Amino acid sequence: MLENKEGQNVPAVTFRTRRNHEWVDVTSDEVFSNKTVVLFSLPGAFTPTCSSTHVPRYNQLAATLKANGVDEIICVSVNDAFVMNEWKKEQKADNLTFLPDGNGDFSRGMGLLVDKNDLGFGARSWRYSMLVKNGKIEKLFLEPEVAGDPFGASDADTMLAYVAPNAAKPLNVAVLSREGCPFCVRAKGLLNDAEIDFEELVLNRDFSESTIRAVSAKSSLPQIFVDGELIGGSDELEIFLNRTNIKVA
Repeated sequence: MLENKEGQNVPAVTFRTRRNHEWVDVTSDEVFSNKTVVLFSLPGAFTPTCSSTHVPRYNQLAATLKANGVDEIICVSVNDAFVMNEWKKEQKADNLTFLPDGNGDFSRGMGLLVDKNDLGFGARSWRYSMLVKNGKIEKLFLEPEVAGDPFGASDADTMLAYVAPNAAKPLNVAVLSREGCPFCVRAKGLLNDAEIDFEELVLNRDFSESTIRAVSAKSSLPQIFVDGELIGGSDELEIFLNRTNIKVA
């Protein structure tokens, strides 16, 4: 039976991290004392759900969590410091702190070190997230104890809903553009002025013309997508921003 340690202090351990090619030992006290921390733990670096969903969404919502009283968002896995550093780099997760639990000491102290020998993983952390205030666990979102790798309780949206139920979530924005396109430059400028993060995909680098025709039945660029909806080009984007009361400088 997995343990729920709400109301208890986090385990007192030492994390062996690497910074600037040097070993740096970091204690639980240094990580959690006098701070509000969101920590999420997962089975392994570079694994599918962890890389495609768990880490990216926490990274995306980090600014919103911090704007609502969270000081730091930490990702923990039973991997060594070298692996965790490379994974953070590969994920471009600059808004998160990655802590290696190489020996599983923290996960064991949480009562959440589990046997994944069937996958060749050895002992790994069960997937969970928690809100910790000054070293004490206020809320623990623990995935159900079922076969496989369940993921539905420890996600970033669930944590944000607990921390700040009325907080507005960031928009999911993609800009399909091409090199030398002034309208593309204008669209990106509008988004930057509105302080909206976006991902840019460039024609003939990230996609082909047949791809954009398949997605929207149009070939004109830019094309801006917001939360799955095609907004249009730069003019339509400006209308959208004004209609949704997002300030355009």
